[in-house]
Amino acid sequence: MAVDTLAVPSENVLAPKKNRIQVSNTKKPLFFYVNLAKRYIQQHNEVELSALGMAITTVVTIAEILKNNGVATEKKVLTSSVGMKDENRGRVIQKAKIEIVLEKSDRGESPPATANTSTEATTTDTKTEMAKTETATELAATASDEKK
Repeated sequence: MAVDTLAVPSENVLAPKKNRIQVSNTKKPLFFYVNLAKRYIQQHNEVELSALGMAITTVVTIAEILKNNGVATEKKVLTSSVGMKDENRGRVIQKAKIEIVLEKSDRGESPPATANTSTEATTTDTKTEMAKTETATELAATASDEKK
């Protein structure tokens, strides 16, 4: 009787990655994961955020916070579905899965300069236009009152 052997690579394929964060939306607060991701980016130059089901929105929020703060840039986004056994019913259900890989940004931790200036300019322009409209309306009302 012959026994087949399987060559196993020296590195364990099933070992968890050192820069992977598996996010839960019930176990830890949002900024726990944000700060942990910042630390991983500093140590490994990239971080992989992963989540299943309802925690996907939390992972996307974490990634957006890190990107908007200039800490990281998006390297890769993977979506898939995973079959998980429902313990109550005993059947396999599909759960959505996301993996977002972020890499260290060249900018550091300062927010993007263009975002603040464009918002302020728009707000100022809107206020100026509103003031002009109110003044024109008041002048028109005054003129119509004088004609009466």
